[in-house]
Amino acid sequence: MDLRKLKTLIDLVSESNVSELEITEAEGKVRIVKSGPAPMAMPPAMAMVAAPAAVPLAGAPAAPTEATAPAGHAVKSPMVGTFYRSPSPGAKSFVEVGSQVKEGETLCIIEAMKILNEIEADKSGTVTRILCENGQAVEYGQPLFMIE
Repeated sequence: MDLRKLKTLIDLVSESNVSELEITEAEGKVRIVKSGPAPMAMPPAMAMVAAPAAVPLAGAPAAPTEATAPAGHAVKSPMVGTFYRSPSPGAKSFVEVGSQVKEGETLCIIEAMKILNEIEADKSGTVTRILCENGQAVEYGQPLFMIE
């Protein structure tokens, strides 16, 4: 990746609400993480990721569902963006409830800054729940799937 493109990506991340961007190309992989003050919506999500057993923040909408979530492994969003279950509109979903998945298999796509990011299973198992609707906006650290 050339330096001009890299600088453009850094500028885009610094001027947006995106806190992290990862791009993989033939030449390699680049991950840009924004430091400094996070957007208002970020602290509750980051607190849940950093310490899921911590006392939930007052008014945090995801805290009660996390506490009552079924047993299993939660696949969480690595970024802020739009959740898509299939590679294109009208196409078959990557996975359904009951699908057997292997580590590294694509589960969904999250679109961030017009870039389509394939989200892969970080554990092998059976998809027991799909926690997001197609086209839904998702936050960093938000659970997307449950795998047992």
